[in-house]
Amino acid sequence: MAFMKGKATFKLLAVLFTILLILLAACNHNTNPPPTSSLSKTTNIMILHTNDIHSHLDNMPRLSTAITRIREGSGKDNTLLLDAGDSFSCSIYFKLYQGQASLWFLNYLGYDAMCIGNHDFDGGQEALTKFVNGAGFHIVSANLEFPSESMLNKAITPWVIIEKNGERYGIFGLLTEETLEILNPGIDITVTDHISAARQAVTGLERDGINKIIALTHIGWHEDLKLAREVGDIDIIIGGHSHTVPEIYPTVVNEDGSPTLVAQAGDYAQYLGLLDVSFNEAGVIKDWTGSELLPLDEKAAEDATGTAKLAEYRAPIQQTMSAVIGNTQVDLDGARADVRSRETNLGNLVADSMLSKASRTGASIDIISGGGIRDSIPKGDVTLGQVMSILPFDNYLVAFDLTGEQIIAALENGVSQVEDEQGRFPQVSGLRFVWDPGAKPGSRIVSVEVEEAGGYEPINVSNSYRVVTTNYLYQGGDGYTMFSQGTNYVNLGYIDYEVLAEYITANSPVNPGIEGRIRRK
Repeated sequence: MAFMKGKATFKLLAVLFTILLILLAACNHNTNPPPTSSLSKTTNIMILHTNDIHSHLDNMPRLSTAITRIREGSGKDNTLLLDAGDSFSCSIYFKLYQGQASLWFLNYLGYDAMCIGNHDFDGGQEALTKFVNGAGFHIVSANLEFPSESMLNKAITPWVIIEKNGERYGIFGLLTEETLEILNPGIDITVTDHISAARQAVTGLERDGINKIIALTHIGWHEDLKLAREVGDIDIIIGGHSHTVPEIYPTVVNEDGSPTLVAQAGDYAQYLGLLDVSFNEAGVIKDWTGSELLPLDEKAAEDATGTAKLAEYRAPIQQTMSAVIGNTQVDLDGARADVRSRETNLGNLVADSMLSKASRTGASIDIISGGGIRDSIPKGDVTLGQVMSILPFDNYLVAFDLTGEQIIAALENGVSQVEDEQGRFPQVSGLRFVWDPGAKPGSRIVSVEVEEAGGYEPINVSNSYRVVTTNYLYQGGDGYTMFSQGTNYVNLGYIDYEVLAEYITANSPVNPGIEGRIRRK
């Protein structure tokens, strides 16, 4: 009996336990999915980007074809097309059309947004205002301020929210503080600290309920990486200014546990950046597989409409190249054997033009390679086409600080292969030097003097000097690897042939001579 009573009790307890489980399940039942399942929804977006086109329009028909094909695959309403600044300057197209030719292509390609770059002020506020007013896309910059009366004060906004396929993306812009160092006189703007401006932009966008945030920056690659590390909640940084072709595309910074993708696309529309990105519902990037940097070389197809429009813009160029821009009273010697072995009057003229252009940034020395000079000009009138034949590579000017020791090392490199007529032979301004062709390479520089207000003085190996050269040499071209060790780098961006043409016009008639800047022992 005791046993039977115990079994009955056990059965009763089992029934009660089953009822309790049913009640608990009912209490916990909810028609909404668990909180974690809300993050299972993903949003895919294709982000295409360019930067530093600099009015180099010859590749725009290829760019158009690539963009069209990608949009056809992903859908225009699922594609963002962005540019990271410096649409202006540095080409014959800008000289003729002051940004309006660039604007036609940007509108035709259907850009969604761009940020302002430092060279977008090269035509003055009038040219920029005309560009902004005609733009069929948003223009953003969170750390750029205009006077209250400026028309650009409201036309350029700190950020914009763009909706694609029902999803909202916040896009803000940043401009390099270096802009104030190289700005044309008479332009009244303020450029504030870009890190502080980025934090304010992110806060403002998040206040508006945006959790997918893109920074369009014109601050340079290293500053982009710093921005990714120091400012949280930026998902993507699309940059410009340094003309970088990243070794790893995109570069991923993951300081706070959620990835930030950092990307650039070189310059001159030679590449199209493609970020194929998936966000979860919390706005965290979960996947970027399929992202790539697309080269737009001669194998790329050209868009017919863009090609036809480019032909219209090209038509007056030959006339412009034939226009007289100045006069020289002497033959300008750019002969290959001469510029690669000794001081020439044309080498002096080119170096002087660059130093003059960069002097307001504090530069006092210019060093260029003779191999960059590719033609001579006879005595008489000088045309733009002749100047372009002298400096045909569209290199741009950069400035940085070097020690006297590093400058001597640069000159040693320059005279190290004279016997083979190598292009690294230096043409200079702001200094003079003596070298010994009989000494071993690396030990050929006998003396170096720098130009001061009272004349030439021996270089101090410990002192710092501000140097201007071309981007090609700064990046290690012709063996000038020591240039990249310089500090306080500034991308001036001015194209070398334009700088020379401007200098000849301003100082015409020119009459450069041999001054003893380069002497053999």
